[in-house]
Amino acid sequence: MARKPKARHRPPVKTTGTFRPEGGSAAAGRDKPVPVRQWPIVLVLTVVGVGLLVTALDAWRAGIVTIGVGMLLGAALRAALPEVGMLAVRSRFTDIVVMGLMGALIVVLALAALPDPVIHLPFVGRLGNMVHSDGTGD
Repeated sequence: MARKPKARHRPPVKTTGTFRPEGGSAAAGRDKPVPVRQWPIVLVLTVVGVGLLVTALDAWRAGIVTIGVGMLLGAALRAALPEVGMLAVRSRFTDIVVMGLMGALIVVLALAALPDPVIHLPFVGRLGNMVHSDGTGD
């Protein structure tokens, strides 16, 4: 039995069935260049980039806190602005919760990290003891 040749399928000109997240339209008009239209994500990525640079320059705690603040800034922008462009990934609620929790967790853990923690969390000392344990149970 001879095989039927495959029909050539062209992708549609406009995607249907996949919807842009709520608030996913550009933050500025189409007459502006892309970085201006997408200023919320550019701002968040700039803050995170500065945090990575500060971390690379050996100020690790300040750099990691800056990265967490960038995530919190993203959550605040997502909550406050009606249109945030590429900063919108999922629903508004999911984006705010995920970026807010991750940003807060990064900041708190950076401030509680050993050595010389800025804030003291009770479980961090126990984690440090488990990591540095010699396996004798003491």
